[in-house]
Amino acid sequence: MSICSDVISFALKSGAEQCESIFCAKKITTIRITDSEIVEIKESYEKSIGTRLVMNKKICSAQSAIMDPRSLVEEALHVAKNLAQKEFWTSFPENIRDTHIEKTNDQKIWNLDAAKISQIAQTMIDAASHQKISRISGSLNVVCDDFQIQNTSGLFKSEKSTYIAGGINAEADIKIPVSGIGQANSRTLNSFEPARIGSDAAKMCSDSTNPSNAENLTTSIVFDPLAVGELLFFVLGPNFNLKTFSEKKSCFSNKGDKIAIEDLNIDDNPHISDNLGAKSFDDEGVPTRINQLIKNGVFENTYSDTYNAVKEKSTSSGNASRSGVPLGRSASPITFSSPHNLTISSGNQDREEIIKDTKNGILIGRLWYTYAVNPIRGDFSCTARNGVFQIRNGQLTPIKSVRIIHNLPNLLQNISAIGNNSTTVLPWAGSPVTCPTIRCEGISVVPI
Repeated sequence: MSICSDVISFALKSGAEQCESIFCAKKITTIRITDSEIVEIKESYEKSIGTRLVMNKKICSAQSAIMDPRSLVEEALHVAKNLAQKEFWTSFPENIRDTHIEKTNDQKIWNLDAAKISQIAQTMIDAASHQKISRISGSLNVVCDDFQIQNTSGLFKSEKSTYIAGGINAEADIKIPVSGIGQANSRTLNSFEPARIGSDAAKMCSDSTNPSNAENLTTSIVFDPLAVGELLFFVLGPNFNLKTFSEKKSCFSNKGDKIAIEDLNIDDNPHISDNLGAKSFDDEGVPTRINQLIKNGVFENTYSDTYNAVKEKSTSSGNASRSGVPLGRSASPITFSSPHNLTISSGNQDREEIIKDTKNGILIGRLWYTYAVNPIRGDFSCTARNGVFQIRNGQLTPIKSVRIIHNLPNLLQNISAIGNNSTTVLPWAGSPVTCPTIRCEGISVVPI
């Protein structure tokens, strides 16, 4: 019997009516880069178990790194008396067959040791080296996990997964400090490109040297994938959370409303092979599916886990998350609703073509401090300080940092180009998103 079975067996003997048990074992290697060299190699091996118990409509939970089912259940039940009843609750998900996704678990990554992983990190550093670059920093994370989940509704699922993600920040101090970002991620070793991470960072940084002053103006903005990813995850995505939508905290009012240009299609797609967000089942064991959020500019669907779906008399979309740090899953007993891989469907224009067709505008390579100022209205703020360029008749000139304060519904209605260069990027402390370069009109920028 698995430890999940032991937890459930003891929970039922202790009087629980329903039980969900989660086990997660992780192998994590993190490389940290500072001042153009590797300064830390950290390896860890973790095991943890978690449980959610239901007794008299009260949902209690506990998590532990100690593999002791008895103490875990006792800890969860200990706090049950202080909890309010959840009258809407029905049951945990049943066992339904899911779709197998290719290239989500690579034995080559399981076999990597710290020495080999540090060689990959060194490749990132070497590729970022440039005569204009004064400092290189960044990190490389390699995660392997073994995830199991079982509940009293007859569900039992397990999955092994691998993840590799790296980022480089290259800095230059020629007159005015500037920097550039490079990033890549994968589920398999063969498709991971460490050299591209460094070279992308070096190019963005070296191209940004000697920037001129930015102007206070309203103009066209060309957002590259790293910048689009920040907007997609932090500003747009939360509006489609069923809980947010049901509580009328979304900036969109009704399903079926036209909220964007007709060419815009956005879905949550966890079924892309070798994608950082690929999952055959979510972290409650519910089969994942491709969930269309915006179709031809129209608001189609929301996403949810089981708890919030049952509360709203709906069904889970397979978006329960127990995200691990820095990547992968965890045995956290409480789930939250989260997209797996928000995806903007590619357009038919090359990035270079979009830039060439922009007579006056700004190109932004990366955004920072992206957050909703007024989520209900859709107002947001962000700062562009990496890879910022003035576009004049298709020609690029580096400029200093700018701040953008804009409105999401307005932005979606004024997209004028969608690129064909879709890339999977990882927003800071966020979930992966897959997106191309896009151009938007009528956006105000303020110099910093």
